[in-house]
Amino acid sequence: MSISLRRIVTLLILAAAVAAALWVFYQSGSNRGEGIAGRIAAGMPAPEFEATTLDGQKVRLKDYQGQTVLINFWASWCKPCVREMPLLNEVHTASDSGVRTLFINVGESKGTVSEFMKAQKFSFPVSIDVTGKISTAYEVTALPATFILDKAGYIRNAQLGEITDFALLEQWLAEAEHSKF
Repeated sequence: MSISLRRIVTLLILAAAVAAALWVFYQSGSNRGEGIAGRIAAGMPAPEFEATTLDGQKVRLKDYQGQTVLINFWASWCKPCVREMPLLNEVHTASDSGVRTLFINVGESKGTVSEFMKAQKFSFPVSIDVTGKISTAYEVTALPATFILDKAGYIRNAQLGEITDFALLEQWLAEAEHSKF
């Protein structure tokens, strides 16, 4: 290989490395201007939102200050979402649990969600994120996505994908209940 060809290859590799570094910097959220530095992760304050449940009640995250909260993003067409729902419904219905549950359906119609809830016999309140504003704030890139917040409103766990281990979920909830960020 000639010296000039080596220089061209070296420059191309260097340019690719710079381009990759810039892409990683951009993807990390540094240039988004959303007020959230980097990816949503444990230890960060949970993004505030307001939504309306299927039965018309307003839900504001700030109203849950001082309580442990489980937020679950889901859709009826998502098989892993449907598989984990009985487990999450158990958290919702547990009488001795101080955990509040917020279920956010991503992008489906009110009719579709209502029919699904009736067919599955779930009683938990559901809000629909029709515009994607809430799921975008939480940087949800796939479903299901679950966030566990401590009493101070900080994210303790962020789980992308199906939760299959009830004992592990209980552990995360207990840690959030007793956390001190």
